[in-house]
Amino acid sequence: MSPGVPLRRRLLTAFDGWQRRHTAPALAVAVVRKFVDDRASTLAALVAYYAFLSIFPLMLVLVSALGFVLEDDPSLLDDVLDTAFGRLPVIGTQLRNDVEPLTGSTVALAIGLAGALWAALGVTFALARAFDVIWDVPRVEQRASVRRRLSGLAVLTVFGGALIASTVLGALVAGGGIGPAERGVLALTASFAVDTAVIVAVFRLLTGPPRPLASLLPGAAVAAVGLLVLQAVGGWYVDRTVTRADDTYGVFAAVIGLLSWFWLVSHVVLISAELNVVLRRHLWPRALTGDLEPADRLALQRSAEASVRDPREHIDVTFTDGHP
Repeated sequence: MSPGVPLRRRLLTAFDGWQRRHTAPALAVAVVRKFVDDRASTLAALVAYYAFLSIFPLMLVLVSALGFVLEDDPSLLDDVLDTAFGRLPVIGTQLRNDVEPLTGSTVALAIGLAGALWAALGVTFALARAFDVIWDVPRVEQRASVRRRLSGLAVLTVFGGALIASTVLGALVAGGGIGPAERGVLALTASFAVDTAVIVAVFRLLTGPPRPLASLLPGAAVAAVGLLVLQAVGGWYVDRTVTRADDTYGVFAAVIGLLSWFWLVSHVVLISAELNVVLRRHLWPRALTGDLEPADRLALQRSAEASVRDPREHIDVTFTDGHP
């Protein structure tokens, strides 16, 4: 390379050649490239926004529904709700004390639950739209609003079942008569297994058309690990966010902290979904400089074809360098 080329350009070219020759860095670069190309950070921010708006009605539905399902086992009900609210930093404890189950006549209760459920489904709707973008689903093939919300309802059902399962598993581990170290390993393993199963269900139910389970497992496992890390260190980040903002924003500091938490969780989930797409379509290595790789051409082609709005529309993609 010419000595007149800037150092930054030379370093980028050298890194590009290295990552193209090695699978692990090439895969990481490909995931980041697709994340940027899809503007997935904006999608994650939208998911975080709807998650924040949905959290109170979602917890209201959860408390009311579990009140019916576990009416004969108040101890398990309290444990499940503690598990659910304990996953929320900043305001989880406050919500646990403030959210009361819906009561009243059968008709009023049904109407209240339906309204709360409709609002809670906003976050699953936003996730479904994000997955459509990530998987380059053409607009004419994307599911209608009603089908998306039905899929969201299935996701919430899975989430409720997972909370019960994780609570029961935690109780079994705690009462297993084993040492603290073994108990910690078992609890971590159980949490990872439950989180992976839930994320697979989210990917499967909210991605249209449905994808093979094998293509969803890698991203689900990565997302489960990421969520465990967030549970461990994310609370520290959110606490710092709230502490720094408290002097300026007062009571709104908790809002900032909770939004930050949802923003982090959304990024973990969407990056994991991008990983599934890259692996499924073998979209690596990607070029950072110089000639395009076959993976670049395929990614650009799928992105262009995803903009089809009418069944009669057809998009052909060509490249000016003579390659198909």
